[in-house]
Amino acid sequence: MSEPHVTLEPDPDDPVQRKLRGPLEDQLTSALQAATDRVRASYRGEEFEVVCRQLVEETKAGLHPDIAAGFEPNMDEMCRLAVAIVRGQG
Repeated sequence: MSEPHVTLEPDPDDPVQRKLRGPLEDQLTSALQAATDRVRASYRGEEFEVVCRQLVEETKAGLHPDIAAGFEPNMDEMCRLAVAIVRGQG
């Protein structure tokens, strides 16, 4: 399984979004990677949907509350990670 990564698509006309893109992507990616490691380590045969929900919850738990409140994860990426964990590929 490849390492999880968060990619943001800021408004190209918004200089603040463009400036914060890199640091925010780094923080979100770090939280997602840590969440993936924790969920993988604690996996005990839970169903896919449970693992997917755990990934989202663990990722948000690793973020500042203001960032977590605005974080809308790419559910395709979360599902991909959950499938890899359930299949033992991660």
